[in-house]
Amino acid sequence: MEVIEALKTRKSIRGFKKDPVPKATVQALLEAAIRTPSGMNTQPWEFVVASGPALDQIREECGRLFDAASFPTNDMLRKPYEGVYRQRQVDLAMEIFRLMGITREDKEARKKWMSRGFRLFDAPCEIVVCAEREMEFHLDMLGIGALCQSICLAALEYGLGTCIADQGIMYDQVWRKYAGIPDSKRLIAGISLGFPDPDFPANKLVTPREPVDKITTWLGF
Repeated sequence: MEVIEALKTRKSIRGFKKDPVPKATVQALLEAAIRTPSGMNTQPWEFVVASGPALDQIREECGRLFDAASFPTNDMLRKPYEGVYRQRQVDLAMEIFRLMGITREDKEARKKWMSRGFRLFDAPCEIVVCAEREMEFHLDMLGIGALCQSICLAALEYGLGTCIADQGIMYDQVWRKYAGIPDSKRLIAGISLGFPDPDFPANKLVTPREPVDKITTWLGF
């Protein structure tokens, strides 16, 4: 797939087929993604990749913690968005609920949908990007963000869909237990990976973007 086409067509996938993703395929896309630019070549990223019964155990435990209203433990949690950023977040949720046939009044269905995020969208594979706690400089986070994009674009080459989300790593104690992740490392991002289910309603969503001229100041042109 051409790079520009991949950038324009890639979208978040929230419903996957049950088909497993071969380890060799994940290995190949990670090998490509680690060529991502890294400030001063620090390469701040590390990975945990889970699939099969191990991932099922993790998703079930995270789901139980969510159902029990247990407060998330990951210290990467952000403050609530405000202004236009909050509005975009609300607009996204409303469109997903519309596609899924979830009404504003149906609190049980809304909670079930949120639980789906904590269950990693039932994806057959999950990539968790970790980093040492000392990696908090803006260039470190910039590199990790770029790496996540590289993983998502590389996945398209193999017919795979992705969803970058923090819900699946909010209960970081679960991942630490199963993967032996020490407290010296932070869980930065989770990427759900699998073959997209074309019949899953939310997968039809294509989020809007602000026009380039609205968010760009041109100088010297």
